Amino acid sequence: MSDTEGGRGPDKAAGTAVVVGAGVGGLATAIGLRRVGWEVTVLEGRTSPERYGTAFGIHPTAQSALDRLGLGEALRARAVPYRGARIRRPDGKVLAALPLERIERRAGRPELLISRPHLIDALLAALDGLGGERIAYGRRLTDPAVLTADLVVGADGINSVVRRTYLGHAAGPRPIGTTAWIGIAGFETGRYGETWGAGRFFGMTPVEAGRTNWYATVPGATTAQEVREAFADWHDPIPRVLAATDPATWIRYEMRHLYPALPSFVAGGRIALVGDAAHAMTPNLGQGACTALLDAEALTRAVATAAPRGPAGLPGALRAYDAERRRSAQRVAFASRNLHRFMTGRHPALRDALVRGAGAALHRVGEGRWRASGT
Repeated sequence: MSDTEGGRGPDKAAGTAVVVGAGVGGLATAIGLRRVGWEVTVLEGRTSPERYGTAFGIHPTAQSALDRLGLGEALRARAVPYRGARIRRPDGKVLAALPLERIERRAGRPELLISRPHLIDALLAALDGLGGERIAYGRRLTDPAVLTADLVVGADGINSVVRRTYLGHAAGPRPIGTTAWIGIAGFETGRYGETWGAGRFFGMTPVEAGRTNWYATVPGATTAQEVREAFADWHDPIPRVLAATDPATWIRYEMRHLYPALPSFVAGGRIALVGDAAHAMTPNLGQGACTALLDAEALTRAVATAAPRGPAGLPGALRAYDAERRRSAQRVAFASRNLHRFMTGRHPALRDALVRGAGAALHRVGEGRWRASGT
């Protein structure tokens, strides 16, 4: 057991922390805590870095959080801007524009898209550059009570053992009855946004030169062939995107969220939750990575503010973190779940009429999404 897991580390450290989980939220939190002088150990149950996945949308507020963590340049080196996206019907008719350009004008920077493996690699490189103990892979935690570090951060996802141990069964993973499929096609479509049909949808975004990120839901589909058939008569380039993506690379997962909302993101004066461990949500607003990054930066800032008191200042710092992040993140999760219901409604004619007649409202929703994510 390391000094960080067993108790206080070297005297020069502001405190000791264990971060459980080496996903986006966990890595960003570890980087932030190391930058403000904490001795940090990251425990990861997997035996190697988790590099699966396609693209993350990083909104302006999350970009600012990355800047404050010293990670902004690493993001921008591999990210691409997201502009010109539309909501369409299956026949290709445009229903509305997503408010990306309006958000860009207000924020002074565009929404960015980055490959998940690229973001993970950038975070790993930044953490490695800060020195200290490396990530402890293959350390699947079963009893967080054995961790005696000053601060324990649960960044261990929707099935968080840290959350279950310290907040009991206040909330847990709940399926929403939808299966999602995601993949990357080996060409750029130039046509981005989402297409909404009866009970199903298909989305496309840029991700990097020569590739297109896509995601879809199809009720009852269990094979790639069934997914392709479900979209065979939808507008171009959807059938071509599916045909051009090797099914062996497709990712299929059951969409779940954390329910009910947690009464607190912190416990016991030394336990904090970030990311999906605290507020796992459906992917419809594209906010999962963003909220995790905002959590990491807010927790780092709260802990740094308490630095003069060292670990003795942690309870107050964690209360400040909870006050800043919990309601904001839970509003985003609630909005994402409601958007999922709206997008997959069984009465598309009514829904489409509402979308066509609500262009200004969609812009307000987009701006609200930007504000709710952290401003």
